[in-house]
Amino acid sequence: MNVSKPLGSALRLLHALFLQFRSRLPRQKCLKFISSSDVPQSGISPIFVINLDRQPARWTDMVRELDRVLDSSGKPLSERVVRYSACDAQTCPPDSLDGADVDPFYTLGDQLFVEPQPLAVPDAFDLERPIRMTQAEIAVARSHIGVWRAFVASSESYALVLEDDVWFERGFGRILEQAWREMEDAHPAVPIFDVLYVSYNEVRYGAPKEILSKNVFRPERGLWYLSGYVLSKRGAQALLDLLPCRGPVDLWINQKFHELKVRALRRSVINQRRDLHSTNSYSILPALSGIGILDSGDAALFHRWPTHAPVFAFGVPGSGLSSLAMALSMLGYRCCSDFDRLPECELERLLAGRADRVFDAYVNIDSLRPQILRLIQHYPEAKYIVIDDIVTSASRHNDAILGALEGADVLHLHREQTSSWRALCQHLKLAPPDAPYPAVHDIGLRKHHPAQRDGEMAAPAKWLRHDPSPWIAKRRANWAGIGAGVDESPESSVPLRMCFEDDLAQIDSARWLQRNDTFPGNLGLFRHANVTASASGGLSLSVIEERLGVRNFSAAAISSRACFLFGRFEAILQATSVPGLVTGFFLHRDSPRQEIDVEILGNQPDQLLVNVFYNPGGERTKFDYGYRGTPAVIKLGFDASRALHRFAIEWTPNEIRWFVDQKLVHCRATWNPTPIPHLPMTLHVNTWPARSREFAGRLAVRALPASSLLHRVAVDAYIADAQSL
Repeated sequence: MNVSKPLGSALRLLHALFLQFRSRLPRQKCLKFISSSDVPQSGISPIFVINLDRQPARWTDMVRELDRVLDSSGKPLSERVVRYSACDAQTCPPDSLDGADVDPFYTLGDQLFVEPQPLAVPDAFDLERPIRMTQAEIAVARSHIGVWRAFVASSESYALVLEDDVWFERGFGRILEQAWREMEDAHPAVPIFDVLYVSYNEVRYGAPKEILSKNVFRPERGLWYLSGYVLSKRGAQALLDLLPCRGPVDLWINQKFHELKVRALRRSVINQRRDLHSTNSYSILPALSGIGILDSGDAALFHRWPTHAPVFAFGVPGSGLSSLAMALSMLGYRCCSDFDRLPECELERLLAGRADRVFDAYVNIDSLRPQILRLIQHYPEAKYIVIDDIVTSASRHNDAILGALEGADVLHLHREQTSSWRALCQHLKLAPPDAPYPAVHDIGLRKHHPAQRDGEMAAPAKWLRHDPSPWIAKRRANWAGIGAGVDESPESSVPLRMCFEDDLAQIDSARWLQRNDTFPGNLGLFRHANVTASASGGLSLSVIEERLGVRNFSAAAISSRACFLFGRFEAILQATSVPGLVTGFFLHRDSPRQEIDVEILGNQPDQLLVNVFYNPGGERTKFDYGYRGTPAVIKLGFDASRALHRFAIEWTPNEIRWFVDQKLVHCRATWNPTPIPHLPMTLHVNTWPARSREFAGRLAVRALPASSLLHRVAVDAYIADAQSL
């Protein structure tokens, strides 16, 4: 996987205009594309293009692109193209992607073999920890393997394989012809290669290679992408004999270069279009972020906003309504679900047909059942969903709803039909995400009550800039989220509770993990040596200037080995006052990313920054969008760097509360402005130098080394299996 940054919107537009301008240039010709009747001459016959059924526009563009290149007989290459229907991770059930052809697990060591990182310190990391491929990566691998099989079954000698997002450089035909002649002169035997890369991207520090001629080299490893390559019949069979594919296909094939006759053109002459959004997700990103290879602080934003709204869903208890609500969230809907009624301000907007509503989907809202006729009147284009418990269930309530919805756009489901994306996505005209359909314990109807407002706190919060996200409600003067009855217990799958107080006189390795990784916004690399015993008791967490390859600073962090789902978390700590440093006490998880923060910024130690990150989905769902979260700052009334203070987070299914020295300073109900994180998280305490000056100020390097103090951590929370994260 290549980790280069994508183009911005302006450059994408310029790139698209450049591609349009090329259509006015004369067609180029390549004599190495021959017909199967040209027996004495070696050359390429079929062209396979891997294309998703749901991407017809890309297929049209590829045919147009191939039409601009002529073969040896003067015919456009578009006349010899074979469309290969790609395996689609969004429509194939996850179980159907499993098979003998693909081993979905690989390691960080496999990645670093292809792209070594000389500035990283790989012996400090777990190189053999299994990394599971994403469903999209498995689907891509299976698509290429399918093409290899189709080619082997044909009677041709060489084939060009393309992905559907490429364009041809003007020198493509000339360079390919010259390279082919050079390979034939050097190796008269047929075939002259197994795999010929005509489209690739070299690793950051250059691919080890042997130069064979003016236009051809033999790579040892280090070529990313399989967006354009020529296969010989023998090469295709050799690849099939080397299966299973272990890891992403462009990574795996690098591991097999020594068993294949691989060649590459002196430069890539078929390039990937950069005006298109990639639909792939990459399993290696967390591992690369952890060792400091990725250091971009750019936002990862959700691009697939729904076009059909509002959506209303009703059903009988236990029919999977909470799973449906989560599914709608994963599709990009701002979804309110499982309440007896809406807040008055939202109900008034909804029943008046106003566009300035907080939500665009409403699932299992009891107070909307009597209002169906008004909803149909105000929203004639709305989508409706009704779910029965089982096929044979008789529900007079649902019968009445279906009767009222006669003539509306209704999807009527039974409980067993809600375990896949197909019916829902067809109804909403959306492609399913690259994740299994969620399985959520039915919440039922929560009793709504007014949420506590910021102005009612002892220290009102000042809200900062938020991420743009379908899971963040826009700030409104009269909106404080949705309060609900207190429910302190999680679902029955997490029955155990952990209670402890740790004075940290020594680090209990069964309870705490000393971190040795990093993340993109961190200028430092966490090191064990920076966590030391403090003379006053507890731990000192230090930041030091030192060159560590991928970073120029070391930092300090500990995290819990256990994963928690709801509870109270408390730390007694003294922050640092060095600008650019952050002292953090927080809960965090990835895939999907969720987080609850207490942070004290070195340039403003008299303020507390609280933050929540929310992304939807179940375990291992790769929704990790956003880098700002939903931050707010609260004036403490004291300098947290001058003495020890007690900070606490109380996290329940319906509310998050922050305390300082046992006083409630901030509270967030559901949708104020995010849903409440609902999946297990680990507990962290750290001190680190921030990359963003906007966030914590310019780093005062001359004030280093600097430390924060951690004297005590107390936890009273439900625990989940740490292996589940």
